[in-house]
Amino acid sequence: MRSTSNTIRTRSTVKAAATVLAGALALSLTACGSDNDKSGGDETTGTKASGDALTLPKLDGTTLEVAAVWTGPEQANFKKVLAEFEKRTGAKVTFVPAQDPIINFLGSKIAGGQPPDVAMLPQPGAIKQAVDKKWAKPLGPEALKELQKNYSQGWQDIGKVGSEQYGVYYKAANKSLIWYNAKVFENAGASEPKTWDELLSTAQTVYDSGVTPFSIPGADGWPLTDWFENVYLSQAGPEKYDQLARHEIKWTDPSVKEALTTLAQIWGKKDYVAGGADGALQTQFPNAVTQTFTGGDQPKAAMVYEGDFVQVNIAQTDAKVGTDAKVFPFPKVGDTAPVVSGGDAAVILKDSQGAQALATFLASPDAAEIQAKLGGYLSPNKNVDPAAYPNDVQRRIAEALVAAGDDFRFDMSDQAPQAFGGTPGKGEWKDLQDFLKNPTDVAGIQAKLESDAAAAYGN
Repeated sequence: MRSTSNTIRTRSTVKAAATVLAGALALSLTACGSDNDKSGGDETTGTKASGDALTLPKLDGTTLEVAAVWTGPEQANFKKVLAEFEKRTGAKVTFVPAQDPIINFLGSKIAGGQPPDVAMLPQPGAIKQAVDKKWAKPLGPEALKELQKNYSQGWQDIGKVGSEQYGVYYKAANKSLIWYNAKVFENAGASEPKTWDELLSTAQTVYDSGVTPFSIPGADGWPLTDWFENVYLSQAGPEKYDQLARHEIKWTDPSVKEALTTLAQIWGKKDYVAGGADGALQTQFPNAVTQTFTGGDQPKAAMVYEGDFVQVNIAQTDAKVGTDAKVFPFPKVGDTAPVVSGGDAAVILKDSQGAQALATFLASPDAAEIQAKLGGYLSPNKNVDPAAYPNDVQRRIAEALVAAGDDFRFDMSDQAPQAFGGTPGKGEWKDLQDFLKNPTDVAGIQAKLESDAAAAYGN
């Protein structure tokens, strides 16, 4: 069995902390109705006064490449962070667009003798693979100092392999949120649900008003894994969640059957899904968001599930976060509302003064505050000024994440080997796409999930 104990901390108090965090989110998100700010902006820097700014070396003549899978506004916003690093150091930084799975992309680059200096890895499992392949280089003393000053121990630990620090979690995500078209809810007389049963009732109320309840990006496998993880964490509990994440229990376990059966209450009701299953399987994530917030009070769907980063895509519409586009925590299916986090870590592949300086910069609040101002971004850095976030919704999501400290559950598929949890058209991504297409075949999908997991984990 492939153990993740060297990258994911065991947290005996996580269930209680998840309850606190979910409660904080519920209070904060419902208090944002008057916020009119959009998730975007023209700010290109978020630097502090010169006396407080991070000290970086002069790197005139240094060239660096940074690889990430980010596209669209997310990529454009990150490039503004890199531009500030260039301004402060004199280095020249090039963004290299990568493809999923990024480990395969990096492997081809390394085989060709052209690895990027730094890669933004979206899974703890990918960090471990990069270390096992001897691609990743440990963080130096300056980057470590900045990381230890600004991050809780939990966020430091998920960037470790063994006792060595390799990753700086520059970007985080709260992946336990459902965004909704406020006008549709108002017209339907629908209210924000707090439980799964209430979510089903709200969906029926919205449907009865003439609008399809859910937009599901089935063309992308990863949002489907996030749906499953929220249901499973809330229903089966944190201990089972950790066991399944490490493949210590099989995907044929009754707890998985229960979660899939619960999911089918939405996925299996074609009138609840925009375009039905076939339409959903042709809908990519950005379109799933934008179709929820275009079309006035007759959009293609009323709700879309995904993390705080949905705001980047909402900003491509005329909807305003906090008024036209509102959000509620993923409803509890069991005793506790789920809180699932994700993130992207900067990992050095070519050790140099420039690469170490960039990792140090990305571990600082200076870097995070630049992208925070631009919206659709969440930092686990506890010293980021909450005022940097562009609206109350994003600000309070960020504050709740930081307040959780070490106590959170990381995205399950991101903890898995990429062959199972992070490859388009394969493993869990493909299996859940098949389940979306045929939600009646619970046992068949369980068997396929277990077969794929056993092959990837090696047991």
